[in-house]
Amino acid sequence: MRGEDRQTSQLFSYLSPDTLVPATHPLRPIRQHVNKALDALSPAFGLLYADGGRPSIAPEKLLRSLLLQAFFSIRSERQLMEQLTYNMMFRWFVGLSMDVTVWDVTVFTKNRDRLLAGEIAREFLLAVINAPEVKPLLSGEHFSVDGTLIEAWASMKSFRPRDGSGEPPGPGRNGERNFHGERRRNDTHASNTDPDARLFRKSSGASSSLCHMGHVLMDNRQGLVVDALVTHATGTAERDAAIIMLNDLTGSHHRTLGADKAYDTQDFVRRCRERGVTPHVARNDRGRRSAIDARTTRHTGYDLSLRARKRIEEVFGWVKASAGLRKTRHRGTARVDWMFTLTVAAYNLVRIPKFLTVRQTQIGRAHV
Repeated sequence: MRGEDRQTSQLFSYLSPDTLVPATHPLRPIRQHVNKALDALSPAFGLLYADGGRPSIAPEKLLRSLLLQAFFSIRSERQLMEQLTYNMMFRWFVGLSMDVTVWDVTVFTKNRDRLLAGEIAREFLLAVINAPEVKPLLSGEHFSVDGTLIEAWASMKSFRPRDGSGEPPGPGRNGERNFHGERRRNDTHASNTDPDARLFRKSSGASSSLCHMGHVLMDNRQGLVVDALVTHATGTAERDAAIIMLNDLTGSHHRTLGADKAYDTQDFVRRCRERGVTPHVARNDRGRRSAIDARTTRHTGYDLSLRARKRIEEVFGWVKASAGLRKTRHRGTARVDWMFTLTVAAYNLVRIPKFLTVRQTQIGRAHV
């Protein structure tokens, strides 16, 4: 017998989003790690809000929502609010019941800006990797570092002389302008849309673009990121950022640092050794003398570091392709740094449950 296409509704519903999410869904273990990290950040959240006044969106729900945006490649916060309206799995992850009205996108953005003003993203990343169950996945001794370009939220037309000279743009808010034959440099020009963006090109012959530079410090054992930073895009930014992240490492034991040929300079190698870090840097001896000699390359650990270093490209690939951070949607180094750090934390959260499952399986076999 054919059923009728009857639109049914009930006065009351006793279903919760949790009952609709399969027990084996990969988001379940991720949510457990997220909630543990957010619990550790509760004192930091308390410092961002006043004791009285109208309650805001809970910062825990804000961060869970932003993590979903990275997990599922959601391009805008307007689309994120739309997904939260009808996607029960998203509601469950964020912590919204089925009958709660989703926030207006403007309200969400205003509340998110409060988090962007602090160090919550970095503290969240540290809370994730410092969890007791995650510690065995880290060596704490062998690291790799690299940087990548993040396209700025600014057009080339916004890159104009700092002194206000030059041909004025055409009529309209976004008028055309002829740049042919004009020499533009970061010391004489700046973007009036994002003053922190810098004109930079990845290599000789490549096109220049306005961008920021993101840096990550990766632990070599499982390829988890332990620190992240965004700086101006300059020729020395990668090496300077690496030293900053090395300074933030805790502990006094000896360490190694894998890096590509861009880090092969006398100054960088010296600064690493001053901090008790052995630089396992790829040799750049084409037409020059490498700062890495046989005292470093003769050890087997040198080749192991160079092989492990290549896994850092997986981080950048996921951040740009999956999380959609090839071009940032924010302006200013501080805001781009915040979102880049949170996105890197999301990358760790995707990988940690898989590594823990493998580790538990190995431990179980060892006890058999």
